[in-house]
Amino acid sequence: MPRSTVACLPGLRHRFLRQLGACLAGLAVAGAACGQSAKFNPWGDEVLYFVLVDRFADGDPGNNPRVDLRNPGGWHGGDLKGLTQQLDELKDLGITALWINPVQLQQPRGEMAQAPGLPEFRHEGFHGYWIYDFERLDPRFGSEAELKSLVEQAHQRGIKVLLDVVYNHTGYTSSYTARKTAAGEGWIRVGEGNCEVNAVTCAVGGLPDLRTEIPEVRDHVLAANIGLARRTGVDGFRLDTYKHLAGDFWAEHRKRTRAELGQDFFLLAEYWGGTAESLDGFFERDEVDAGFDFSFKGSCEGWVTGRGRSVAYGAYLRSRHAARPGHVLAHYLSSHDEPMALGNLGGDRQRFRVCAALQMASLGMPVIYYGEEVARGGHEWPLNRNDMPWGARGIAPGQGVARDEAMRSFYKQLIQVRKERPALRRGGYQLLMQPQDAVLAFARRDAASGDTVVVLANREDQPVVADVAAPAGWPASARDLLGGDTVATSEGRIKLTLAPKSVRLLAPNPN
Repeated sequence: MPRSTVACLPGLRHRFLRQLGACLAGLAVAGAACGQSAKFNPWGDEVLYFVLVDRFADGDPGNNPRVDLRNPGGWHGGDLKGLTQQLDELKDLGITALWINPVQLQQPRGEMAQAPGLPEFRHEGFHGYWIYDFERLDPRFGSEAELKSLVEQAHQRGIKVLLDVVYNHTGYTSSYTARKTAAGEGWIRVGEGNCEVNAVTCAVGGLPDLRTEIPEVRDHVLAANIGLARRTGVDGFRLDTYKHLAGDFWAEHRKRTRAELGQDFFLLAEYWGGTAESLDGFFERDEVDAGFDFSFKGSCEGWVTGRGRSVAYGAYLRSRHAARPGHVLAHYLSSHDEPMALGNLGGDRQRFRVCAALQMASLGMPVIYYGEEVARGGHEWPLNRNDMPWGARGIAPGQGVARDEAMRSFYKQLIQVRKERPALRRGGYQLLMQPQDAVLAFARRDAASGDTVVVLANREDQPVVADVAAPAGWPASARDLLGGDTVATSEGRIKLTLAPKSVRLLAPNPN
């Protein structure tokens, strides 16, 4: 949702750096390992798929007032029923968790908007973040019964469901504009404030800021979202605009969700600009279980396009292992709030594949933005929120939109490999390369199972020879989990030629 700069967390940096120090000792030396923690949050095993419901699949043409497919910011007709009908598509892909946008009633009319290269358009609340009434669902998304059915059908397929929730603000117009407490206090803060000065009291993106410090206001939004979760059975919340609410709000939120929804109810914070370091204070205070790692996307895009040395990127990947044990970093390549990775890479699908493979081979919970797996077009807002491509299948609104089935097969293979290899989900990290090496090389090892995977990546436009020291205990023969070919080890070294813009995931051959 609306963005602002990362706020400073005084007093937390030195504590995080103590954790990081053990991980990064000997950065430039191959073989220095960053171990795993015995305390593991099982959500780190999941692969999360993010859907903007209106853009995915239309299962009920009867709830499509004012649908305008020509408007890039308009309603396009997707709904909960349509998403439910396509759960087998997601199950086949291999994802294990589904995140959907907020589904409460949106403001009646959108706002006029402009974007480079496009004529002026009306930006509607199809994305779900401009709430008019927290206690009602928007019929264009569907009914509460249909949300409950989505959750039940997802659970039958082994898929968990995260509901996106908003607490910080309303839509630009809402039923709360003139609402007052019994004492005569307005529910909406007067003035826009300055998010650089006070992130809690500012109006993010000009959206009316709810005065959640008032008990009546706080209880209303908490009761509305928690009540909806209780009635529909969702497994957790994605928490919008996390930095724009006070810590005491999140403390009460954690207490109430655990009391009313269960100890294992999962909370994922959207703290804009979040990293392992800046999220650590929230993890330390146990406000949430997870946070988005905003650094992963740009770091991978930069590395595959030639910025920086490979050893520095390898060190960055290792630094993510300093995240507080028992908590999860959610790392993504594209989102509804940022330009899509494939567009940032100039449409280079091979380089995009490299980032997708490294995403699945890295610590945390990978997040796939709908359609990435079929090379959905669109780049910057609002086109980063365009329709899910369905190709020849007669599924509106994206019927007839081309999709890359080979890319989907690659994603499906990556997800399956991640599921099968505990090292890629739970393992520690060992950098295998030297500072001068062009090839990115690291190992992931899960101590509990003994599983080890070696990851090799080439970002160059030409073949590159990898010649790296094998991790301890590595056998004389290994296989590529993606290509299936055998790779020999000689004198304790792994040596092979990597094709241009490619990744190899190596595992010991079975005895």
